Amino acid sequence: MDAMTPEDRELRALLGEAHTIAVVGLSSKEGRPSFTVARYLQAHGYRIVPVNPRENEVLGEPAYPTLRDLPVDLRVDVVDVFRRSEETPEVARDAVAIGAKVLWLQEGIYNEEAYRIADEAGLDVIMGVCIRHTRERLEGTTA
Repeated sequence: MDAMTPEDRELRALLGEAHTIAVVGLSSKEGRPSFTVARYLQAHGYRIVPVNPRENEVLGEPAYPTLRDLPVDLRVDVVDVFRRSEETPEVARDAVAIGAKVLWLQEGIYNEEAYRIADEAGLDVIMGVCIRHTRERLEGTTA
């Protein structure tokens, strides 16, 4: 098993316990992967919190410029990241600062420094795997 991806039972637990997912880099453009993944997660019962300085609202939820701009009483379980790999250490520091439980770097996104920052702070870290595809696989669905 790759050290960057927990076993299926751990993934099931992470996704089962999660209620609020901050999506960093969420775009309001319907064709973007961030939008389709967030819409899927929202349709499956997760609260989505858009994090993008270029957006005001996405999927009916107010958007915030950064994770540190979220309301202090908003508990985020998962920080799902759609940003370039080199930008992820800052996102990891912000995820730690807001008390997130999981840092999830989407498909194709890997960064050892981001991993180290989050892991040393006690966050579960998943890198290079799509949260939607993972949930679909674990649930045995593709839609």
